[in-house]
Amino acid sequence: MSGSRFWAKNQDRRPESENVDGFLAGTLTATDRCDRCGAQAYVRVLLASGLELLFCGHHNRQYANALTKIAVEIRDETHRLARVAA
Repeated sequence: MSGSRFWAKNQDRRPESENVDGFLAGTLTATDRCDRCGAQAYVRVLLASGLELLFCGHHNRQYANALTKIAVEIRDETHRLARVAA
C-alpha cells in the first residue's frame, strides 16, 4: 500500500456527529477494522487534520511512539482484549 493511500483511506468513515468538538465519541465495534491489517480495531486515533485512524492492538503497539507525537486524542480500548479468569 502506498503511504498516502494508507493514511487517507478512512477519513470519511465516521459521521460528524461522532466527532464531538474535536474529540472522539463512541465505543469501537466489531465492524471497526484496523487500517493496517483489517483485524478488529481497539484503538482510535484523531489527528489535528480531523483524520481518524483505527488500529488493532498489535499495530497500536507498533506505532504507539509515533502516534503519541502527532495525535490530538487516542482512544485505547485494548483493555477489552483481556480475558477475565472465571
